[in-house]
Amino acid sequence: MKELNNPELLQAGDSCLVVQFGDTIDLAVNGSVQGLRRALEQEKPLGLVEMVPTYCSLAVYFDPTRTDRETLAARIEELAQGLSVAGTEGGDVLTVPVLYGGEEGPDLQAVADHNGLTAEEVVRRHSGRDYYCYMLGFTPGFPYLGGMDESIATPRLAKPRTRIPAGSVGIAGKQTGIYPIDSPGGWQLIGRTPLRLFDPTACEPFLADAGLWIRFKPISRSDFEALARDVASGTFQAERTPRREEQQ
Repeated sequence: MKELNNPELLQAGDSCLVVQFGDTIDLAVNGSVQGLRRALEQEKPLGLVEMVPTYCSLAVYFDPTRTDRETLAARIEELAQGLSVAGTEGGDVLTVPVLYGGEEGPDLQAVADHNGLTAEEVVRRHSGRDYYCYMLGFTPGFPYLGGMDESIATPRLAKPRTRIPAGSVGIAGKQTGIYPIDSPGGWQLIGRTPLRLFDPTACEPFLADAGLWIRFKPISRSDFEALARDVASGTFQAERTPRREEQQ
């Protein structure tokens, strides 16, 4: 267990407070962000509208007609001072099936060549560990993941693509991520998942969330097509499991 550090509260307009826990990308710092977020979600103080976590801060939006900044700030400070949170090592793991290579991962061999590896070894290393989701951003539902094996790090494309299909899994430098929607991008594409990371018609539009762990699972073409049909029909249920100690 760790005690939350005393955060800095910053004003961001007339209806938002930014709770700043640090200025580094760090699991412990983000654990503090998620701990305060969970505490506020549970308490639901009067006037709370929405919370947006980042790497090291939590933006707390409120309705100024229902509460005032001073009252909310005081309650946030009380929660921060008295709250102990478990580290980020635990939590749930979302399994993301991925068809690596081929049309779905046209840059897999380029990533392998850049690092002096085989394509099979890149897949093994990419899918061989869990990734922590620090935050969502860039496009709706895009997970910022930490923990990629640096031995498969590869620079972005010199010339970005104008359209990358939703579900594409890519590498850019020391990062890996998943494109939730069709969009331009310069990441090296190594595979694709049939899952929908963003569905605006769903009750919960985002499949991933900050504080969640993600595990990539290699699948075959037939599995990809079967899962795509299940996703399209609405019968697919995402696999989430508690993270075990040996995975931490």
